[in-house]
Amino acid sequence: MTDAHSKTSYLTLRWLLLAAALCAQQASAEVILHAFNWRYADVGTQAQAIRDRGYDSVLVSPPLKSEGAQWFARYQPQDYRIIDHALGNTEDFRAMSAALENAGLRLYADVVINHMANESSQRSDLNFPGQRVLDAYAANPEYFARQRLFGDLTENLMSGADFHESRCITDYNIVAQVQLWRLCNGGSDTGLPDLDDNARVIAAQRSYLLALKQIGVDGFRIDAAKHMTAKHMARVFDREVMADSFVFGEIITASGRGHVEFHGFLEPYLNQTTHSAYDFPLHASIRAAFAFGGNLGLLADVQARGQALPADRAITFTVNHDIPNNGIFRNWLLDPVDETLAYAYIIGRGQGAVLVYSDHNESNDARWIDAWRRADLAAMNRFHHTTAGEPMTVLVAAPCHLLFSRGRRGLVGINKCGEAVDLELPTSADKLWRNASYRDVLGTNAFTTQEITRITLPARSARAG
Repeated sequence: MTDAHSKTSYLTLRWLLLAAALCAQQASAEVILHAFNWRYADVGTQAQAIRDRGYDSVLVSPPLKSEGAQWFARYQPQDYRIIDHALGNTEDFRAMSAALENAGLRLYADVVINHMANESSQRSDLNFPGQRVLDAYAANPEYFARQRLFGDLTENLMSGADFHESRCITDYNIVAQVQLWRLCNGGSDTGLPDLDDNARVIAAQRSYLLALKQIGVDGFRIDAAKHMTAKHMARVFDREVMADSFVFGEIITASGRGHVEFHGFLEPYLNQTTHSAYDFPLHASIRAAFAFGGNLGLLADVQARGQALPADRAITFTVNHDIPNNGIFRNWLLDPVDETLAYAYIIGRGQGAVLVYSDHNESNDARWIDAWRRADLAAMNRFHHTTAGEPMTVLVAAPCHLLFSRGRRGLVGINKCGEAVDLELPTSADKLWRNASYRDVLGTNAFTTQEITRITLPARSARAG
């Protein structure tokens, strides 16, 4: 068989989505739309359409005070007490929250509590938001009163005593550096001021998260969680903040068990909190499996080998916002077709929440513009919900293809290579679907399981039914 990257032998990617017609729907596992860098008003306007495409929740960009039009400005907070930036303000956020609730969608907010904005080129102090911003608040008191989440806008929220020492991280394998020093871009960059875990900081951050919960936020993505100490995390995400909240952290690692980053950061985070986390170990496994000469069969037992997080703690993904938008991670991008096949894998396996990324071309790749609208992803979301709770059983695992069942309800086949493969279903698989009736949800074909003895996987394609 030719390898996955024999481009000349690509056939048109086809999805045949099948659902058991006689099986009742059941509660589904989570599918999260990451509405990356969307205006809050646009999220609200699209709420019902998002729900109709099978998403359960929406992750939105950080709600805080920041300046600048570029996406990364949202990750440089000036103030937690108001929402005001290029994507909207507190009033827009409230309206979006109400629209999502009306559509039956949960709202997750990306929160940046490790650091504040790098404003060293504008001033030398670490008073946040600073006198210039306080003067702007005073000049338009009625507007900013409407945007206020908590606190007194006539005084600074943070001072120089609320930060760790001004040193840039030089070795990302040294835990103390990573968690107590600054994130910097190298050269003369002074970095992002790294917040301490003193009582003043903790009180401000807890007030911030509780205020967001009051206006409808159902959970939080913790940006740069890798750079926060367990003590800081526990004091902010206490019982009150955690109540009825889904919390997940960004702990970037290059691999899973056996890798220094995994054991130094991700494993302790999972052991010391009840939070979920981005499944970077699984993403590393996916990259290896779909690479030139890679073995798709390695995805059959990733969790047993310690190369994926436990299903109840995992946020799975094929791409997240850092990979295309941060130069040091761009080599983690999958081939576009491989990315689609990887979605079939992570959505089809039903282990962990699934994050679907959709942007406005911030990376200039033109790959993820309105990705949330894709018919294949919507159909896979329906499959994901229909098969929720059913076990994944691997039936065939080979370098070029993977075939697995989802209990009695579903079957997923993925072929990464450039030639079609005709597979005979194992005898055990026949027992799983005996006397079931199936239909093609994207067409009119219908058949019973007595007719299924073989399945053909076209080149560079996935089938799920």
